[in-house]
Amino acid sequence: MLKKNEIYRAVVSGFTSEGLGVCRVDGYAVFVPNAAPDEEYDLRIEHIGKTAAYGKIVNIITRSPARVNRECPYAKLCGGCDFWHLSYEAELEIKRQRVMDALNRLGGQALSFLPITGAKTCKNYRNKAQYPVNADGKVGFFKKGTHEVVPIERCLILPECMDEAKKIVHSWMRQVRVKPYDEGTHTGVLRHIFVRHGAATGQMMVCLVINADDIPQKKLLISELSKLPGMTSISLNINKRKGNAVLGDETRVIWGEEAIEDRLCDLTFRISPRAFYQVNRDQAEILYQKAIACADLNGTQTVMDLYCGTGTITLCLAKNAKSVIGVEVIDAAIENAKENARRNGIENVRFFCADAGEAAIRLAKEGALPDVIVVDPPRKGISADVIEAIVQMQPKKVVYVSCDPATLARDVKLLCQRGYILTHAEAVDLFPRCSHIESVVCLSREKTVHSEQITDESSVCLKKR
Repeated sequence: MLKKNEIYRAVVSGFTSEGLGVCRVDGYAVFVPNAAPDEEYDLRIEHIGKTAAYGKIVNIITRSPARVNRECPYAKLCGGCDFWHLSYEAELEIKRQRVMDALNRLGGQALSFLPITGAKTCKNYRNKAQYPVNADGKVGFFKKGTHEVVPIERCLILPECMDEAKKIVHSWMRQVRVKPYDEGTHTGVLRHIFVRHGAATGQMMVCLVINADDIPQKKLLISELSKLPGMTSISLNINKRKGNAVLGDETRVIWGEEAIEDRLCDLTFRISPRAFYQVNRDQAEILYQKAIACADLNGTQTVMDLYCGTGTITLCLAKNAKSVIGVEVIDAAIENAKENARRNGIENVRFFCADAGEAAIRLAKEGALPDVIVVDPPRKGISADVIEAIVQMQPKKVVYVSCDPATLARDVKLLCQRGYILTHAEAVDLFPRCSHIESVVCLSREKTVHSEQITDESSVCLKKR
């Protein structure tokens, strides 16, 4: 029986979806931060739960060649990134194995190999940041699993211009004595500094999330922020509600445009503060190209995109489809999607705002029979009513883009039980140094494909762009 604060010796046998190492001690799974593949440790047990425990490395007995010196000085404090202590090749292998294991164990597949496409760079790729401000006026990121703000001077996965914008706002806040938000008392003004950046266009947006109707000395803030190259939009988001939601319902522009633009797959997209847009533009382009290749369009098919966001995948699909229907529950995103279609001169698409499940059922009742259905759902995956509606519409192919291997595997199993066969599966890393991983799979009704045919054994599994 494990005892808290006792030291045990154990070997890393795998990793969790949060990037924690898994060690086995006395029948317990012990989760360990900052672990590396196959390392042996002396561990101190810090917490014991009903089914698992958490440990801390006291001494590394056997050091992995994958372990490297962290480039980020905040990595252990912040916890926003999980793998700065590993080589990127080792990180990719952990992610590749995670997706393949999920599809095999939870999805009922028998894959012997699954390729992964790594990123060209692990730095400066993330195009969105939400910097929380605490009651003491500290600005940075929440320590993992807490609401304790770790002050960050420079985040390596963000473009420098985003950190510069954050510094300007922080300096203005102190200069004019804007009271920071205190979530305990629900008092104060500035809650978050929200920044977006267009990787292809260089355009930047700063949105201050406030627990008030307005801010003092806007002109001073605007004069400083507007000096930054690419600054396009400065706005206020009013969020007076208690809770963890970053953005409120009302956004008011105080300088510049309502949105920024970015280029993706040779198309221009307009992005508002609330609209979904992949945080790694370069890798998103690769992910979407792979999804489009899975759809295998020749200009004669009708396609349905059930979680379309601002229409990124929808409009990319439209180039080679007869028609495309995009569905999204966020009204602002649908307006962005319609505007994106107009700006790009794409006329063979239509968008409407609805819950994916309700929309799929409605379209199935209307007799909409798409040849291909594309889904890119949130982390919770596809709901049961969406699965049922997909089966009713009987598309020849379902292309599933996923940000969570476990829910992807669950849904793959459900679709396979209803007559579909997994014909392709691979991973694309959109989040270098973080534990998240994106996948794209294709399910087909057309033919029986043996699992060993799904992937190309000759592919380089740690392929970089």
